[in-house]
Amino acid sequence: MKRIMVDMSVTLLHHGHVRLLKKASELGTVIVGLVTDDEIFLKKGYQPELNYEQRKEILESIKYVSEVVPAPWLVDESILTKYDIDLLVHGSDNANVVPTEKLKIFPRTEGVSSSDIRQDSIRVVTQINNQN
Repeated sequence: MKRIMVDMSVTLLHHGHVRLLKKASELGTVIVGLVTDDEIFLKKGYQPELNYEQRKEILESIKYVSEVVPAPWLVDESILTKYDIDLLVHGSDNANVVPTEKLKIFPRTEGVSSSDIRQDSIRVVTQINNQN
């Protein structure tokens, strides 16, 4: 069976992530390349709400996921080789540099992102604090 990598940071897990993992599982065995805490901090400038081990544990509990491995922000061919990956699956916001024959792009789930969820949470907390 083909080994399919889905690279993600999953700072906040949402249904778009689960949908992508489900689609990837239709292509083979899913290995999540989970972005490390240090890489998230370097790219986004903050520590994720859940650390790497916590995010890994959550992902391992999803039935579509067979394995979770540490990954950099951008996956290249060396990562595919290291984990014996046949195909990298990513959403339409892909910036990874891998050969096109080793890349499958799926559309992102409309109207959902971890950044939006984070902003909505901040808005709600602010509203609650302003009421007190």
